[in-house]
Amino acid sequence: MQIHLITIGNRMPSWVQQGYDEYAKRLPRECQLQLTELSPGKRSKNSDIVRIVNDEGERMLSASQNNHIVTLDIPGQPWTTPQLANALKRWQLLGKNIALLVGGADGLSDNVKAKAQESWSLSPLTFPHPLVRIIIAEQIYRAWSLLNNHPYHR
Repeated sequence: MQIHLITIGNRMPSWVQQGYDEYAKRLPRECQLQLTELSPGKRSKNSDIVRIVNDEGERMLSASQNNHIVTLDIPGQPWTTPQLANALKRWQLLGKNIALLVGGADGLSDNVKAKAQESWSLSPLTFPHPLVRIIIAEQIYRAWSLLNNHPYHR
């Protein structure tokens, strides 16, 4: 199974890539985490934000075709680490790749939310997008560690 982390946003500082890579490289091939960065829509003070978010959403859905879609959204389901481990186990049994979708500055389009099979909330707090990538990679690795009795989880 591959887990595709599909995010709106690019040109991240090097510490973001280093943090993400540190956890993604620890995962085995059977639970590989791959990052896909999509450019955010151009925004100005007169921008049509709804149109921009819808365009970002269409590009995210296009990048996640034939995958089990999980949005990352504050109103989503908050999971404990054991609950995330159970979700990871369930995803492995699906026989499909997983697409974790993280929206841009203005969130996810209604179309993306409607097409998602699940929605996961990292926290009721709002995190900066660069940090979210690292948190997701670390939590996926932690969930895998728990499932595989790896000492990292302790």
